[in-house]
Amino acid sequence: MLLKFTKMHGLGNDFMVIDGVTQNVRLSPEKIRELGDRHFGIGFDQLLLVVPPDYADIDFRYRIFNADGSEVEQCGNGARCFAHFVRDRKLTTSRRIKVQTAKGNIELRVAQDGEVTVNMGQPEREPYDIPFKADRQSITYMLEVEGREHEISAISMGNPHAVVLVDDCKHAPVESLGRKIQRHIRFPEHCNVGFMEIINPGEVNLRVYERGVGETLACGSGACAAVVAGRLQGLLEPTVTVNLPGGSLSITWKGDDQPVLMTGSATRVYEGYIRI
Repeated sequence: MLLKFTKMHGLGNDFMVIDGVTQNVRLSPEKIRELGDRHFGIGFDQLLLVVPPDYADIDFRYRIFNADGSEVEQCGNGARCFAHFVRDRKLTTSRRIKVQTAKGNIELRVAQDGEVTVNMGQPEREPYDIPFKADRQSITYMLEVEGREHEISAISMGNPHAVVLVDDCKHAPVESLGRKIQRHIRFPEHCNVGFMEIINPGEVNLRVYERGVGETLACGSGACAAVVAGRLQGLLEPTVTVNLPGGSLSITWKGDDQPVLMTGSATRVYEGYIRI
């Protein structure tokens, strides 16, 4: 079977995107790992699959698979690519797209200039729902890693995140500490780990170690979680420019029960066919 796909990226966070609405797609975790290999396959951080929704008032269902074959709940950069993909493939002509994910529904809006704003919904801070093991909800938590205490924020943006404040993002221990926090016993479903340096109340630098992938050039949900963490600590303004290795995003969160809005670009790299 020949399977048509599109290679896309959002600030360097790259994806293989597949139309499962007009194509019959069956991919095992083993096959996803083969496709994700950057030497022997297509190569990507995540594979995005567009499929029909389960509800009449939703346009599409959005499935996300990491390069290791595991399915995850949310991907903000992928959502922006998703919006352009369904319009490019003529699956919709709407600039306002309602999408079903594994952790709830999100809304995507495509502006005339091509920028995509994703309504990521409200951040989840209740430990049980992140999930994160803690006796009570708090703005920050102390997490022991190999005998040393680290202060983190624990937040879900449809997927679990730990956010660590650092003085210098460039020299932060993203690989070593990120891997250990990502698989920490207090995060039963593992987590993405963000290392945030605050430049001023309206701008931060961020690097993210993602579940099932490692450090990526950008993480949209991680940028959202970082801004929420900074806002809760009284360190950031409602709208923040988040600088990631692959580029910048604009994140807005007005607090309380308001949704987090993420705005940024999405780029199509090429289209192709692969025999499955």
